Amino acid sequence: MTMITQNMDYRDGEVVLEGYVAYKDTGVAKPAVLIAHDWSGRREFACKTAERMAALGYVGFALDMYGKGIYGKDGDVAGNGALMSPFASDRALLRQRINAALRAVRTLPQVDAARVAAMGFCFGGMCVLELARSGADVAGVISIHGIFAPGAVSNQKITAKVLCLHGHDDPMVPPEQVLAFEQEMTVAQVDWQMHVYGGTMHAFTNPAANNPGFGTVYSERAANRAYQSVANFLEELF
Repeated sequence: MTMITQNMDYRDGEVVLEGYVAYKDTGVAKPAVLIAHDWSGRREFACKTAERMAALGYVGFALDMYGKGIYGKDGDVAGNGALMSPFASDRALLRQRINAALRAVRTLPQVDAARVAAMGFCFGGMCVLELARSGADVAGVISIHGIFAPGAVSNQKITAKVLCLHGHDDPMVPPEQVLAFEQEMTVAQVDWQMHVYGGTMHAFTNPAANNPGFGTVYSERAANRAYQSVANFLEELF
């Protein structure tokens, strides 16, 4: 069956955003999986992940946190950091922006609006965790080498199941941040899981990650394990 892919404009207030939709047209509404991009923007990696979700039988929707046509690039630490910083420092803005994507995906005729999950990589992991913290009505969220530290905005009641896929040697998320997050989820009575991969650094699913000094290194073994966990979690949800 042919996979259909298309770009889709949507809005957060006056900001125009551009998502990327991938699905197989079976004539039946399917669960949707939002994909939140890393700090470089909604580039090829996020779009290929949307296609990966479509291959599993879902509607993949690579969302846009920055705005239509706004992208960083691999290796540009300062530039990518400047794109991410307004959202990392203002979690209310971040929650507003990702909830706009949730509303947009629910308008798609091929989506079963009652069955939506979200996954995100690095900065995108932070985004989907904030989606859950906002109290959004989603079945589950998956953080893949994401940032766990919360912002200054209070949490709403978290109803989503939470799966975190984390590299033990990730210098951006030290063990104390992991423990604090686990305690946060436990106190909130969330159905949560933490899968930790030994000998694994940040950005381990991204084949372009090859900067040990910065702490970003691709691991094919960890990536394969992570994607299997993603498939299992989504199967459990839907």
